[in-house]
Amino acid sequence: MLLLGIDIGTSSIKVSVVDAASQKAIAAAHYPETETGIIALKPGWAEQSPDMWWEHVQLAILKLHAQRKYDPADIGAIGIAYQMHGLVCVDKKQNVLRNSIIWCDSRAVDLGNKAFEEIGKDKCLLHLLNSPGNFTASKLAWVKQNEPAIYDQIDKIMLPGDFIAMKLTGSATTSVSALSEGVFWDFPDNKLSNDVFSYYGLNTQHIPPVKEVFSDHGHLSRSVGAALSLKEGIPVTYKAGDQPNNALSLNVLEPGDVAATAGTSGVIYGISDQLTYDDRSRINTFAHVNHTAQQKRLGVLLCINGTGILNRWIKNTAGDNLSYQQINEVAAAIRPGSDGVTILPFGNGAERILENKIVGAHICDLDLNIHTQAHLYRAAQEGIAFAFRYGLDIMKENGMTPQVIRAGQANMFLSELFTDCFVNTLGIPVEMYNCDGSVGAAIGAGLGVSVYKNSKEAFRHFKPVQLVEPNGKTSYEEHYKKWLAQLEKQLANI
Repeated sequence: MLLLGIDIGTSSIKVSVVDAASQKAIAAAHYPETETGIIALKPGWAEQSPDMWWEHVQLAILKLHAQRKYDPADIGAIGIAYQMHGLVCVDKKQNVLRNSIIWCDSRAVDLGNKAFEEIGKDKCLLHLLNSPGNFTASKLAWVKQNEPAIYDQIDKIMLPGDFIAMKLTGSATTSVSALSEGVFWDFPDNKLSNDVFSYYGLNTQHIPPVKEVFSDHGHLSRSVGAALSLKEGIPVTYKAGDQPNNALSLNVLEPGDVAATAGTSGVIYGISDQLTYDDRSRINTFAHVNHTAQQKRLGVLLCINGTGILNRWIKNTAGDNLSYQQINEVAAAIRPGSDGVTILPFGNGAERILENKIVGAHICDLDLNIHTQAHLYRAAQEGIAFAFRYGLDIMKENGMTPQVIRAGQANMFLSELFTDCFVNTLGIPVEMYNCDGSVGAAIGAGLGVSVYKNSKEAFRHFKPVQLVEPNGKTSYEEHYKKWLAQLEKQLANI
């Protein structure tokens, strides 16, 4: 059997076909070729069109077929990974009512902070494991408050992956994992949160039927199958947010396992069997893909919005038409610490690790007589690694002490400079794997359709391609302390 994995990223749609027996990707593609933009109608806002995602999913699948490396008729299940926390609203005819308010949008921060105070901080943390913050529930409350004509037309609200599954099958479903990342879920009571729905005046009928992550989420419709040269009736058997899915793709499923990614945003994601939370909601806890009421598996998530997006901005602004690889090589020639210039990477909306403050990105201590483009290239990568260190220290305060971190050899981890800085700043080895979100989604589909009996079977061929350990040759501690002092100075001015 072949498995189709779809990854709805912020910058592009990635798709892979995986052979279920070998767990190897036979073919992979992404669409579009250039990175998809974010619509920012006002400062702090971030939107994308769900209909655009659907168009790009179709074009990516057709591009995948065009490689002629497999027979589409052999595809037996579909899995979906997606950018987390986005809000999609559809009417009774399943038409999109407005652009999706996506993960890095900050417009609902004040609403979420007020809800945190008025519902009660202790109650929110004990039951939601998070502040409502600028998560999906608060975004929906913003629509209700500011766009009542649109709110009144809503039949169902969904996360991005739920929407793509609906377009494939005609059926809308969701999961506890998805609802928890939207901060709709009450963990101790194991149901939709009465507090959130009552406080915001939301309608529980807007929530689609709740199913397990690994289960039947509908079957490919005849019309979509014909348009995509796929068999009618293929089941969608897995849907998960990008970070839980990244963890799955790295076989991070049990307490103590830890994954990291450094794409548009940067994440460390560790597994716990406790209903844990940070008192200041700087890190967040969601139901992992294998969480059940009987066997708790929680994903503790550290998120840094401004990660790869900073690296891309530096490339586009000061990159002189160099490739990422060329930028990495030029940056590696600069000494650690970038000869004094530091960059704070927080320019992509409110940062949860900074208690939802909008700090902005800052280039600090720039000396026009010394610093060159190469210094900026290196300072950007160091600043991102230092932000990870800052966040990891918060995770350690909350009892998460990883001994090793697993990461896909992709995005920022393709840079030897960034990887060295990450490992030596955090002081933790990183196991690198050749995997990505769309392959993970395909493996998830295999688990959902029971082609694999369990995760051990699904990952029986899973091996690291590289182990990067702290080498003691390069110390970043002094440079991190200088970076931290710059961050604290900015926070004091907010």
